[in-house]
Amino acid sequence: MTDTPHITDSHCHLDFPELIAELPDVIDRAAQAGVARMVTICTKLKNEPEVRAIAEAHAPVFYAAGTHPMSVASEPMATLDQLLTIAKHPKMVGIGETGLDYHYTAESAQMQQDSLRIHIAAARETGLPLIIHSRDADEDMARILREEHANGAYTCVMHCFSSSAELARAALDLEFYLSMSGITAFPKSQELRDIFAAAPLDRIVVETDSPYLAPPPHRGKRNEPAFTAHTARRAAETFGINYADFAARSEANFERLFTKVAAYEAPQ
Repeated sequence: MTDTPHITDSHCHLDFPELIAELPDVIDRAAQAGVARMVTICTKLKNEPEVRAIAEAHAPVFYAAGTHPMSVASEPMATLDQLLTIAKHPKMVGIGETGLDYHYTAESAQMQQDSLRIHIAAARETGLPLIIHSRDADEDMARILREEHANGAYTCVMHCFSSSAELARAALDLEFYLSMSGITAFPKSQELRDIFAAAPLDRIVVETDSPYLAPPPHRGKRNEPAFTAHTARRAAETFGINYADFAARSEANFERLFTKVAAYEAPQ
């Protein structure tokens, strides 16, 4: 498979039961598909040791950690010191996922906003990218991202982006990145593809969000990092370039955003 262009799954959940039970095979299938690296996301800080152990045990795997907005009300509020301490690990490469979700958990909106600002402070201080989950909260999300950026620059990726063109523009105006998930490959997602097509190609990365949101031809089934290749091939069509070119561009984008991954040297 040496001729297969390399890409990175910038957001997956390898600690979830659907994937952890057969993790070596999942990672092997990813490699066969050209998915040479993956960032597994810790969504509750109490699970950080387990997620860290996955990254330590598997060379292609890096990790990020934070409190998912849907868990803010049921988990202890993350502290800046906690996040800064976790970020010292050589394979901890991003802050989050954090953000706002008013679709299912609007009642905790203020707590979510408070948590988001703590995570932004950690991203600003560490230089690691903020990983944002945003659903049904476009106005508050754009406002907070702008307010906090005015207080001091930080880098950010809008993970699994499927929001409005207005939020996309707000993020891009701050020089943030948009991440394409399997949703962008769904037949009825042309409006979302149009939003991405209007974005600069140098601000695009790809992901699975596995085990969720599998792209065609696996839609409705468990997702896994190998399927990043399907999303990336559809993304290449969206941008009107061949797959090898898109893979090379998205890899360059990923390394520009996740600088700690690009600089990582495995222990000898």
